[in-house]
Amino acid sequence: MHFQWYPGHMTKAKRMMQENIKLIDIVIELLDARIPFSSRNPDIDQLAQNKFRLVILNKADLADEEGNRQWEAYFKEKGFYVLRVNSQKGQGIKNVKGTIMEACKEKIERDRKRGIKNRPIRAMVAGIPNVGKSTFINSFAGKACAKTGNKPGVTKGKQWIKINKDVELLDTPGILWPKFEDQAVGLRLAMIGSIKDEIVQMEELALSLITYLEERYPDYLKDRYGFSAELSTPLSVLEQIGIVRACKKQGGEVDLEKAAAIVMEDFRSGKMGRITLEFPE
Repeated sequence: MHFQWYPGHMTKAKRMMQENIKLIDIVIELLDARIPFSSRNPDIDQLAQNKFRLVILNKADLADEEGNRQWEAYFKEKGFYVLRVNSQKGQGIKNVKGTIMEACKEKIERDRKRGIKNRPIRAMVAGIPNVGKSTFINSFAGKACAKTGNKPGVTKGKQWIKINKDVELLDTPGILWPKFEDQAVGLRLAMIGSIKDEIVQMEELALSLITYLEERYPDYLKDRYGFSAELSTPLSVLEQIGIVRACKKQGGEVDLEKAAAIVMEDFRSGKMGRITLEFPE
């Protein structure tokens, strides 16, 4: 499979972010904790030059604990503030405001010396599609102020959100970058749902995931789908899952497309267990 998805609204969104960056004190970059490297838009580093930086490892509850620990250390070493968060359940959210204030303490001190008081910190929330930005903002703000959806591309324009007297957030649409130099990055993005399912081949996606799981988390598939036989290929594993889950076409043939959709949904929702798809080198 060749992965690419860069609809027109993303070009517009990037331009809007470039225009607004001068108003911003800190860039909060949301990453998917299962693929922190692949879910980083390389354009954001350029965009956020000379700004304070906070990396949020979102969906940390879906990634394995060792992976979370390694990635947190990796980004801290690069000079970022880092938090692990589960936006859906609000875990880790209470640490966000304090971390923003800590990251921007130089700016707050500069303002104080110039006699500027009570000016809120302005933060831009950035990230790729489907990484959970809107859910994060709603959880942080304590109210439903950003649209949410489990499909990429729900946020189409910018919106300012007042969190409290200290922090204002600029929500921005999820943007990818025009060309994936490494197709393995595209594959991982498709696995977590950041590329529209309609333009990927679900069967190939599931086979790639099964290949990885057999190597890194060998018991997860057997535990989830209840088969004990040693199967020789990812395809035979997918067929077995189709049999276990009664995915049948007319005539009794295994419906691999349906089995693949089950595998991908179980991975994305965390029903298989906590899985990290990449680790720092």
